[in-house]
Amino acid sequence: MNGPIKVMLVDDHAVVRAGFRMLLSTEGTIDVIAEAERGEQACQLYLEKQPDVMVLDLSMPGIGGLETIRRICNRDSNAKILVFSVHDERVYVNRAMDAGAKGYITKHAHPKILMTAIQKIAQGETYIEQGLGKYEGACPDSGSGNSEIDYQTVIDSLSAREFDVFLLLAKGLTAHKIADELCLGYKTIANYGTQIRSKLKVSTVAELAHIAIVLGVMKN
Repeated sequence: MNGPIKVMLVDDHAVVRAGFRMLLSTEGTIDVIAEAERGEQACQLYLEKQPDVMVLDLSMPGIGGLETIRRICNRDSNAKILVFSVHDERVYVNRAMDAGAKGYITKHAHPKILMTAIQKIAQGETYIEQGLGKYEGACPDSGSGNSEIDYQTVIDSLSAREFDVFLLLAKGLTAHKIADELCLGYKTIANYGTQIRSKLKVSTVAELAHIAIVLGVMKN
């Protein structure tokens, strides 16, 4: 690759983006050419700026990180996206990679790992932070033992937005708070909640939390 690696940062926190930009500026082979604070903006800027690597958070308002990956990769099969997230559960790695990401590291990683990941992905390789587990495509069987429903299969079938809502409900957030966090209408979130509970055949937040913990989506 001739010249520095052109990087686009996508995170809803300006302070976080500023920190990333400052960190990456110390590496002469990386040039941050664009920033976005939500997925919709990222999709548009990606087409305009054509970065070599997009560094993307998963937890953002609007369409969210997973759907952003999916939309960009549908438009450009050669897109190189590195997820940089607080989530270290393997289910997130699997969903991100299934959506089209080329790498996954956590925000707890050493700064050098971010630079290494960007360089590897720019060269056409994949990179998953050591300790996050080997990516194996679909998530493994949960072994929940429920004879009526396979929770893992249901969770795997949820859309990116349904998955976001499921996790936030499992964490105990109300529909109003989820609506605020995801910048969606209350009725939209309420409908998502109804659909998710129906698919999982549960009626309480405690049951959703139990499923999330059993599947390793949320820590106890």
